Amino acid sequence: MNIAWMEMAAGRGALGVGLIVAGLVVVALLLGAFWLGARIRRQEPPPPSPEEQPRLPEGGPVREVMENREPDEVPRSDQRLTPHEMPAFGNSSTRTGPEKGRRRWSDGSSGSFGSGGPGGR
Repeated sequence: MNIAWMEMAAGRGALGVGLIVAGLVVVALLLGAFWLGARIRRQEPPPPSPEEQPRLPEGGPVREVMENREPDEVPRSDQRLTPHEMPAFGNSSTRTGPEKGRRRWSDGSSGSFGSGGPGGR
């Protein structure tokens, strides 16, 4: 063997050692992350026991309420109101409105566009 082959072999050996060291660093980082995650997990409260789980109300599950809502009026004043001065702190508050019947399709019309029916009146 000549010196050129020896230099090439030495260069590849250094590359191999570098890769092994880089692999060991990655493994050490992964183990450290696992250890840190386990340590944080131990500090968290445990999951609730079956006795601490939420229960249904005595009357059974809560049902959906169907009602008509309408917006409250904005209070009148001489000065401009900012959101924190308005009722409900700037959110649009509503109240229960009068009961209204649902609109129904008129007889003889399917209600869709282009259905061939007589259309609007």
